[in-house]
Amino acid sequence: MALKIRLARGGSKKRPYYHVVVADVRSPRDGRFIERLGYWNPMLAKDDATRVSLNQERIQHWLDNGALPTDRVARFMAEAGMMTRDARNNPNKAKPGKKAQERAAEKKQKEEDAAAAAAEAAAAPAEAPAEEAAAE
Repeated sequence: MALKIRLARGGSKKRPYYHVVVADVRSPRDGRFIERLGYWNPMLAKDDATRVSLNQERIQHWLDNGALPTDRVARFMAEAGMMTRDARNNPNKAKPGKKAQERAAEKKQKEEDAAAAAAEAAAAPAEAPAEEAAAE
């Protein structure tokens, strides 16, 4: 039986509250679980001491018995000093998609063409009086 240490949602609509539980991976998110190991209240301020509570002794027991924490629970455990977790970085996530990049390149090209045409138009009348003065 594969076990996960994960979050089970509680609380009312738009007021989430999560229990940290150990459960079989096949059971539903808010369904059957084996043991409750702590809680997380995301409605509290990040610096509040009661925002996250973990029973470290029981979590260590389940880790020794093969349970794997989910990413969010692993973050809580890393903050509590129970495990080390590599920091993740996805620099491509903030970049716009392919179509948006194409539209931006198109817009930039049009602006450059318009600026070049405006510079050309501004230079053409300035040259005309100079030619007329030379002809006289």
